[in-house]
Amino acid sequence: MFVIEMGIGLLANSTALIADSLDMLADAVVYGVALYAIGKSLLHKANAARISGFFQMALGVLIIIDIVRRSIYGSEPVSGLMMAMGAVALVANVICLVIIRKQRNEEVHMRASWIFSANDVIANLGVISAGALVFWLDSRWPDLVIGVIVSCVVLRGAKMILEDAGNERQRALNAQS
Repeated sequence: MFVIEMGIGLLANSTALIADSLDMLADAVVYGVALYAIGKSLLHKANAARISGFFQMALGVLIIIDIVRRSIYGSEPVSGLMMAMGAVALVANVICLVIIRKQRNEEVHMRASWIFSANDVIANLGVISAGALVFWLDSRWPDLVIGVIVSCVVLRGAKMILEDAGNERQRALNAQS
């Protein structure tokens, strides 16, 4: 999904779609790290969640850099592509939420996966809304504003994951002592 959404985001010249695609990339990394952590020690799981949180934080910063660049140099987002890709990504993320729903309150690496996917649904709804507003207002600013909101959601998710992982890591280290 990341490659498709990034391609459409570049084609549509949409900060919101590019931001959402980077969030999809973060999801793929988080799911991979979560799969790696299955059956590992609590410390491994906490460290896996920390890696996910730092990766998400880096993506949030990259999104902000792109927003600043586009606000200075301009952009002409294509609303129809934004809304269509946002809808496809929304369906994919809702499916992911349904799949991991039962494990969302279990171990730290699964809580991280849940946070990522829930944030994606919010971001997808934002992309669809931005596409509609770009069309109705004939302005690039809704795309940039939604890009800022998506980056804030991404950074908030990173903070939540890092706090949770830090607490779990401390518990694991205390248990080893």
